[in-house]
Amino acid sequence: MLKSRKFITAILLIFFIAGFLSNFASTHPDGLERAAEDLGFISRASDHVSVFNDYYIPGIKHPALAGGLAGLFGCILVFVTVTFLSKVVRLTK
Repeated sequence: MLKSRKFITAILLIFFIAGFLSNFASTHPDGLERAAEDLGFISRASDHVSVFNDYYIPGIKHPALAGGLAGLFGCILVFVTVTFLSKVVRLTK
């Protein structure tokens, strides 16, 4: 019971951070993007395939909602991937 309560609390905290607090993150470029700008090769960057480009979900007009949902979906995707990979590793032992 105690383990499941801690797990649910952790999941809710992660969802709160990803879904709500992520909207208050800095809009400045990250370190790699900033270095590319400073060194003058940002224009050589190519587009890449991304589900949530710039942390927004296409079609959702409200930026805070789009960013929050992208954060939530990203957390869910990472959780499912790590859970799947841990099961695969356990089966191969």
